[in-house]
Amino acid sequence: MSTDFALMDLSDIATAIAERRVTSLAVTEACLARIRQWQPEVNCFIRMDEAAALETACQCDLELARGHRRGVLHGVPLAHKDLFYRAGRISTAGSGILRDYKPNFTATVLRRLDEAGAVDLGTLNMSEFAAGPTGHNVHFGDCRNAFDRTCVAGGSSSGSAVAVAARLAFGALGTDTGASIRLPAAANGVTGLKPTYGRVSRHGVFPRSWSLDHVGPIARTARDCAILLQVIAGYDEMDASSSVQELPPIDKIFSQTRLEGLRLGVPTDGALGDLDADVTAALMGAKKTLESLGATVRTVPFTDPAQMFQVAEVLVKSEGAAIHRAWLKDRKQEYSNHVRIRIEAGLLIPATQYIDAQRLRVVLTTRFLDETMAGIDALYLPVIPFRVPKIHETDIERRSGEEVLRVVGELTRLTRPVNLLGLPAISVPCGFCRKGMPIAFQLVGHPFDEATLLRVAHLYQQTTDFHRQMPSL
Repeated sequence: MSTDFALMDLSDIATAIAERRVTSLAVTEACLARIRQWQPEVNCFIRMDEAAALETACQCDLELARGHRRGVLHGVPLAHKDLFYRAGRISTAGSGILRDYKPNFTATVLRRLDEAGAVDLGTLNMSEFAAGPTGHNVHFGDCRNAFDRTCVAGGSSSGSAVAVAARLAFGALGTDTGASIRLPAAANGVTGLKPTYGRVSRHGVFPRSWSLDHVGPIARTARDCAILLQVIAGYDEMDASSSVQELPPIDKIFSQTRLEGLRLGVPTDGALGDLDADVTAALMGAKKTLESLGATVRTVPFTDPAQMFQVAEVLVKSEGAAIHRAWLKDRKQEYSNHVRIRIEAGLLIPATQYIDAQRLRVVLTTRFLDETMAGIDALYLPVIPFRVPKIHETDIERRSGEEVLRVVGELTRLTRPVNLLGLPAISVPCGFCRKGMPIAFQLVGHPFDEATLLRVAHLYQQTTDFHRQMPSL
């Protein structure tokens, strides 16, 4: 076993702790040591809870010595995006407005992780109020990519992906409103799962957009994502949008060793618009690997993502303006300029347009399932259509111009439509560009069929090692 326990996968370290081959305290100390090294470089934490984490780890070790294991995450160190509420702990949502806010209750997902035995290392950096795909933050400093500190980390769950990629935590929770789990996961070479809308409770999570927000895990492997999903998924009476649909057992998800019978859909030529040559090459290689595992690939019609993107924009701006209306009136100077402008735009959208967008959403979802997803088990897409951009290329707070806005807008062109549809999707590392930055593909599944996505991603990761490539200081 490696003496650097922080480099192990979540599933492996959980087993090692359960079998008492290593203590939770030793593992937690290994993570904290790496955090002290990496934090000045990548700025992925907003706050570390070192004393509380060590205390929890010691308690986990004592319980295990007495024969009690809380659950599958007993003694495993995690960290989470700073918009999940924990009673008595500051939760900033990456903003100046909530810099000192302490909720009096704990998010359902954090409570479920606690009950499964997880150790909480602290809160992770993010785009202000989850309103940005790059990881820029004027209040707590920009989060930087684990592979290249001059490149964006992706957002809005920037710190979650960077902490996992740099092996500072074994997994992290993020939220995804238009790309915010999948995009940073892709940019940092880790695995990110956006579950079906309603699969995971959002109670105690600061909202970006009520009807588009999804909570999900970021981890090093699909198996690790599945373990985290198994813990956090399920009906919650505190969240009216949560579903009673049950998740299949983990063992069932990973029992197969081949993909015979799996039908993979690929959009018709030209449907995805312009793609970078390196992205195209990586996706072609990954598709061949999936075919070699037994998957059947077929071409499918792909509804123009631009229309779905525009409908989602109406929803996120309208709902965002409703969430922030009081602060925009009394505390607007405490927002960064680009976040304030983006949210304020929703105040100008009439209610009739919002209602029309929600009605059109039903039409688009039905059409997508009947036309694109008919006859396939998963849709195969890129996550980011070009190389991971530099921080200065996407800094809309400090730079202006059409090119900056274009690059930022293009980042979520192929991800935001999936949030409108509420379908599950997973980002899987599949290569590197000529500049050494990660590339990922995205699988989109049928409602509540995360199991298929996780199974495909797991078998791909059993065959390739792109997800094993670690950044260095």
